[in-house]
Amino acid sequence: MTAGARQMLLMIAVLALCGVVVSSVSLSHHYSTSTTSFCNFGETMNCDVVNRSIYSTVLGIPVALIGILGYAGLLVLAMWHRAKGEKPMLLLLTSVAGLSFALYLTYIEGFVLGVWCILCLSSLGLIVTITALSSTLAAQAMWRASSPDHD
Repeated sequence: MTAGARQMLLMIAVLALCGVVVSSVSLSHHYSTSTTSFCNFGETMNCDVVNRSIYSTVLGIPVALIGILGYAGLLVLAMWHRAKGEKPMLLLLTSVAGLSFALYLTYIEGFVLGVWCILCLSSLGLIVTITALSSTLAAQAMWRASSPDHD
């Protein structure tokens, strides 16, 4: 594994850890009964509305908990230091799944609820960046595997 690949894996791990933190704060707000001020910027930017809507759970599981588990999975994958060829592709597939779910939730925020959540948008930014880094790692791994003189 190249030094650049190790750096990207470290960046993914740090971003995934940030995702665990953001999702944990969101989960706390999901279960909280009081309103929060740091996340309420008016009628169109309010985490409480989003985190307590009917769309904040999937099959009874809070979306924020799904986020915690997803980011924790990405963290484990990024820190899993095995020189296996499938690792970059597994990271990519996992991050694309997370990005797809985040885009669905963003659609719900913008077009169904009409309210944005800064925590959710932060999570979207994190998963977009993780997916971009994972894509780069997977492309590099595929290029190295197809190259006749790969390391």
